[in-house]
Amino acid sequence: MRAVLLAVVVLVCGANGLFLPGAEYGRLKSSAPVTSWFSRLRRQPKPTHRIIDPNEDCFLVTSEEGELFFKAPSDEPSVCGIYMIADPDKRIQVTFNYLDVPCENGGLVAWVDGWELNGQVWPADSWDDDRVVESCDQRPLKKLISRQNAALIQYRVPARGKGFAVTIRHLKKARPCNVMLFGSEGVYTLRNHGETGNCSIIAVAPATVRILDLNVGQSVKRGSLLDVETGTIHYCTKRGIPDYVDVGGANGLDNTKMEIVDNVCGLDSYEGRRPWYIACEDTMVRLVSSGKYHNSVTLAFAPLPLEEIEHSDLICGMNDV
Repeated sequence: MRAVLLAVVVLVCGANGLFLPGAEYGRLKSSAPVTSWFSRLRRQPKPTHRIIDPNEDCFLVTSEEGELFFKAPSDEPSVCGIYMIADPDKRIQVTFNYLDVPCENGGLVAWVDGWELNGQVWPADSWDDDRVVESCDQRPLKKLISRQNAALIQYRVPARGKGFAVTIRHLKKARPCNVMLFGSEGVYTLRNHGETGNCSIIAVAPATVRILDLNVGQSVKRGSLLDVETGTIHYCTKRGIPDYVDVGGANGLDNTKMEIVDNVCGLDSYEGRRPWYIACEDTMVRLVSSGKYHNSVTLAFAPLPLEEIEHSDLICGMNDV
C-alpha cells in the first residue's frame, strides 16, 4: 500500500461538541466559513509510532497503520479528530491500548464507523447508532472494526496530562460496498452481489467520472442465460427502472444529499463515453439495487482540469444562488 500520511486542519480546535448518537449528524463545526478543506493538506513522513501534537494535528488524516498517542497539554476543552482511511478493499480496525480520559468537564472519546465533518456523516444512507462508541474513564475492551475503508476518532480531553493510545490496522474486506477515495484518480468497480441496497463511491475532490463498463438492471439472478446489450440508458428513475447508477456530487459528505447530474442503467461495454465533469467538494457515484439483478459498474476517476470548471456538468450549490 502506498505509504502516505496526510495532516489536515479542517476545523478549529475550539469546536464545542462531539458526535453523539441519536442527535443531529454531529456538532463538530468550524466558526469560520466552510471552504474546500481537501486543498489544505501537507505531507508528513511515515511514522511507526506517532505522538499527536494538538497544535499541529488537531485534525489528522492518516492512511497509515501503527500506534498513535495523545496527551492533553492543557485543561482547554478542545475537540479534535483522527480521520483514518485505507485502500478501497480494506476496512479499519482500532484497538485502544489505554484510555485515561476523565468524564468530568465533558471529557469524551468517540469512535465513529465512517467520517463526520461539518455536521454530515458518510456513509449516511446506512447509518445506525451502533456506528458510534463513546468512552471515558474506561477504554473499549473490544476491537472496533469499520464497515468500510474510513473511520474516525473524535476526542475532547479537558484535563492536562490525560489521554489515550490506539493501534490502527487495515483488514481485508471481501465485498466492499461504500468506498471513500482520498483524491480523484483511479479505476474502481461497484457491485451489489445480487443484494438489495445502495453502494457508493465518494472522491474527496472535484473530479471527472467516466463509466467504462455498465451492467445494471439487466443480469437477472436466475433464469437468464443471455443478456442483450442495451447501451447506456439515461434518466432511469424517470422511466420507473428500479436499478440505476446516480452520478453527481455535494459540498459535504452526506451522499443522501448529493446533487445528481444523471442516472444511468442498462448493459453497455463500450468505453468511449464522454465523462461527466463534477465541480463539487466531493464527487459521488451511487449504485441503487432492488436485489433482482447482479449489478456492476466500473468507473474511471480523474482530476477535474481547471479549464473545465466553468463548463462542468455539475457545479454544486448553483441551485442555491
